[in-house]
Amino acid sequence: MSAPFAKGSSDPTVQPVPASVIEQVDAADTTLSNPKRAVIALGANLGNRLETLQGAIDALEDTPGVRVKGVSPVYETEPWGVAPDSQPSYFNAVLIVKTTLPPSSLLERAHAVEEAFHRVRDEHWGPRTLDVDIVAYAEVVSDDPQLTLPHPRAHERAFVLAPWFDVDPEAALPGQGRVADLLSAVTRDGVALRTDLELRLPE
Repeated sequence: MSAPFAKGSSDPTVQPVPASVIEQVDAADTTLSNPKRAVIALGANLGNRLETLQGAIDALEDTPGVRVKGVSPVYETEPWGVAPDSQPSYFNAVLIVKTTLPPSSLLERAHAVEEAFHRVRDEHWGPRTLDVDIVAYAEVVSDDPQLTLPHPRAHERAFVLAPWFDVDPEAALPGQGRVADLLSAVTRDGVALRTDLELRLPE
């Protein structure tokens, strides 16, 4: 039985994967033809939050035409738009996926994963068991009201930008610029890295 990965430089879920390695993995993955790169944000503030996020990752990996290529560290975030201490804090993470699904189909799958975890949409800014948001899809820019790409508020949210930067330091948000620059321009107040928690890449 192998020893668990130690936190730090040997942790594959935190360290960026070299582009050459990603290219080799993609070349060997015959289940995806001409895949597009997408960025998905996860959030949960009800129930077992870490278990829910891991379940969402596994459900997305089980989707035909979707492969999870990167998983960020976990951040704990104070809820937006509500009175302090009126809701539990969120656990947030960002995934990098390769997919052959078009954006509309990926959105349908995101909603299906939410519903599998009993997401209820009856209160704006209300607590929820799971959020699955498509932040960006390749270089697509669209003002479709069903799925605006990139996500219209991602550039101002540290709970999206911080984990995204961790999993892909060279990332850029279409139409907005480098994630590193966007992150330096927003406050990280209420957004804390949880080094004691870990999400895993599906095997």
